[in-house]
Order: sequence, then structure tokens, then C-alpha cells
Amino acid sequence: MDVPKRQKKKSFVEKKIVIPSIVIIAIISALFAMYTSESMELLDNIFNTLVDTFKWGYLWYAFLIVIAALLFSFSKYGKVVLGDPAQKPRYSLFEYASILIAMGLGSTVMRTGLTQWSEVANDPPFGLDAGSMEAILAGNSYSMFLWTFQTFAVFVMVAPAMGYLLYVRKKPRMRISEACRVIFGDKFTDGIGGIVLDVLFLVSILAGGAVTLGLGTPIVTYNLAELLNIDVTFPFTLIVTLVWVLGFSISAYVGIDKGIKRLSTWNMYLAGAFAVLIIVIGPGIFIMNFFSDSLRYLISNYMNFSLYTNSLDLEGGTHIESHTVFWFAYNATWAMLHGVFAAIVSKGRTIKEMILTYLMAPMLLSWLATGVLGGLSVHRQVTDILPVLDIVQNQGIEASIPAVLSSLPISAIVLILFTVIATIFLITTLDSTTYTVATYMSNQDMSKSTPYKSLRILVAVLITVLALTLMSVGGLSPLEVLSGLMGIPIIIIQILTVFAAKKMMDEDRAWVKNVRKARYSTTQQKD
Repeated sequence: MDVPKRQKKKSFVEKKIVIPSIVIIAIISALFAMYTSESMELLDNIFNTLVDTFKWGYLWYAFLIVIAALLFSFSKYGKVVLGDPAQKPRYSLFEYASILIAMGLGSTVMRTGLTQWSEVANDPPFGLDAGSMEAILAGNSYSMFLWTFQTFAVFVMVAPAMGYLLYVRKKPRMRISEACRVIFGDKFTDGIGGIVLDVLFLVSILAGGAVTLGLGTPIVTYNLAELLNIDVTFPFTLIVTLVWVLGFSISAYVGIDKGIKRLSTWNMYLAGAFAVLIIVIGPGIFIMNFFSDSLRYLISNYMNFSLYTNSLDLEGGTHIESHTVFWFAYNATWAMLHGVFAAIVSKGRTIKEMILTYLMAPMLLSWLATGVLGGLSVHRQVTDILPVLDIVQNQGIEASIPAVLSSLPISAIVLILFTVIATIFLITTLDSTTYTVATYMSNQDMSKSTPYKSLRILVAVLITVLALTLMSVGGLSPLEVLSGLMGIPIIIIQILTVFAAKKMMDEDRAWVKNVRKARYSTTQQKD
């Protein structure tokens, strides 16, 4: 009797994209560890060359992606439902917005909101005098600009293609290569071209996750050190990081509904209470007045910030030229992650609802955060309570955060609340990252299941090991620049996914077949 051959057990990850990605990350980390200063110098030179050469390109890219987002939203494509048009959306609007806010902002908004204005005020644009009142106002308005339409349009405009692929065409693999199949065809997608696209995504996101963990950690460590009256050391940073990792690993393990959704909604209430507390015990009237001025200045100078290259200054630029380019390039690196995650949580939403919620909800919260936190720190500077500009110049941004918060009454409570909110923001960002990367790595049918819990933990471990390795050798700065550099190919891929989304919907006539029938007239359905 013939003995049946034992079937080969199928891997639960897509090895052809996972293994090359991990190898690339390992090589980059090793080179940074061995040649930290040389790596930083090389990457800085490359990045500065790109800034000088393609500054205009980055600015126009971010501006045009906003136009694409609005065109998708208010055209026939905006009516298309990601899923069954007869079913209700997976989450309520508040839950949905909270999840997108937690993913879109993270703990970074706590840092930029409180201190970003100081870097601009010390090196202002538009010919303003350093440290002047108008330079300070320009700085806070610029902090708000960083979290406006360009950033969130970059984040969301991969989502139409990915969501359509998953919930309408019901493809088992929600990968960039699969989304671009409609453009490049089967031979490219199933061959080396598709592998290159997917490896680019994984490398950029794993590196970006490590940078986010590394850059978010000081927000907590410096505040805790202030509370405990101790110095910030690497062992202390390690302990804080591991506690953080435990938090986002548990959240990613239990999934979106029990982890990410609950943490996100709780943090919205906590952040709102914290803002009210700052206004009540702090300079509330000044904060509200300064917020109004900052918003006025932002609206008046929106196009100035959007397309400012300072081309007539032939001897050198100011802070915002290079920083805006870096910001948009770094955002582009994250575009794939945000787009995939937004697609995952947008089941039952129209493309218009998805895009406009991602454009508006995180932006409005970030403006409030910048208005309250920025107004507090600016008040400390202009009233001579605290020399914030000097602290930033001499001790760094991280040191200025606990210094500003400690200037308030009941400073211990304020520091604790700020730390808790920043921690939850980082946890929700990283568990969203972990969940999304696990989804991308998985060999499962993503239209029917969620990624294995063991795979989510594996991704969390990879991000943590990478972040700790680089923090131990001071290598996060070059990796941050590298993440920005990787935005260049990602920008091209993102633009391809926008065209892919349009082409898929055109092929399927989705604006006729996949809309909420009750909401549209017969005439509209036949357009």
C-alpha cells in the first residue's frame, strides 16, 4: 500500500518579501552601528543635495496630492462603498475618527505642538527677525501647518486602492504590488517587480516604526526623569521602552476592536480633559487669543508655507525650507502604512467618508493640541517666566518639554497626564503599525481573517530590537534621514496607487454598482 507523502506545511508569512526586508534592515543597522558618524555624514550629504535639487518637487507633490484627495472625494468615485453597500460601517463615526487620529498623529503631535515653534522662531522665514513676536507667531502657525491637508492627504491616498482591493474585489493579499496589478499586469506583479514594491514597503515601515519608537521615547523619559528627579540614561530609556513595547504588543495581540479602538477612544476623552486642565490652571485667556492669532496667520500664509522655497536667498535658507521637505518626504515613507491601515478600518465607509475623515479629524485635533500646548510654552517665553528659546538652543527640545510643564501649578499631575497621553498615542500608533505590517506579511486571506497573533508579536519584537539597537549607538538620526530618503520611491508608488484606484473603479463601474442605493437618485446612479 502506498504511503501518502506528507504535505509540506505552508509558511504563515510571505518569505519572498519578509526575508529580504529583514536582511536589508539588519545590514543597515549593522552599518549604522559600526560607522555611525560616517553614515550620518553620507546620508546628510545625500539628503541636502536632494533638498537643494528637488525642494520644489516635494512641495508640489504634497500640494497636488491634496487636489487628488478632493477630486476623489467630490467626484463620482467618492460615492463608492468599500464593502457591501447594504451593510453599516464597521465603526461609529466617533470610533472611526478616533482610530484614524490615533494612527495619524501619535505622540509626535505632543512634541511638535509644545516646542516646534521655537525652532522656527530661532531661524524664521519671510525675512523676520529671530526671536521677534512675529517670528514666534509664524513658528506656532507653522507647527499647525505641519498637521494640515498635505500631511493627511499623503497618509490617506493609498487607501482607496487598498480598500477597494480588499473589500470590493475581495483579493486575499492586500499588498502594494497587488494594487498596481491593474497598471503593470500579471507578469510584473507576480515577478521581481512586485517583490521589489513589497520589499520597499516593508523596509520603509519597519524602519519608520523603529524611528517612531525611538523618537517618542524621550517625550516620556524626560518627563519621568523630571518627576523622579533622576538623570536620563540608556538603562532608564530601555526600561521605559520595554514597558511601552509591552503595551503596544498586548494591544496588537488582542486586535483592533479590543485594543486599538478602546485605547483610541479613551485617549480622546483624556486628551480633551488635559486641554481643559491646561486652560483652567494655565494662561487660559492668552492661550485662546494666541490660538486665534495662530490660526489667522496660518490661513493668511497657507500658500506661503505650502510652496516656500526661499529661492532668492542664494547664500542659505531658514529652518522651514529643509524641514518642510523632510516632513513631506518622511510622511511619504509612512503613506503606505497609513493607507493600508485606513483601508483595513474603513469597511462600509464610502471613499469620500474615508478621505474627508482622515483629512479633517486628525487635523482639527492637532490644531487644538498646538494651540493649547504651543500657547502655554509661548506664554512662558514672552512673559519671561521661562527662557524656552534658550533651553531649546542649549539643551534641546526634549529638555524644554518638562521645563514648560513644570512651570504650571500641580506640575506633577500635569507631567503624569502628559506622559500617559503621549504613551497611549505612541502605543496606538505602534500597535496599528504592528497590526498592519503583520497583515502585509501574512499569507492568509485578508478579506476573510486577521493576521496571526504570533505574527503580530514577531513584528513588535522586530521593531523593538531595531529601535533599541540604534538608540544604543546613537543611530536613530541617520535612520530618520534614511526614512525620509526612502520617501522618494514611495512617492512614485503612491501616485501609481492613485491611478490604480481610479482604473479599478472605472473597469468595474463601481460608482454605479457599489454605492448606497438609498442615498442616490436613479439619475445619479446612471452617470
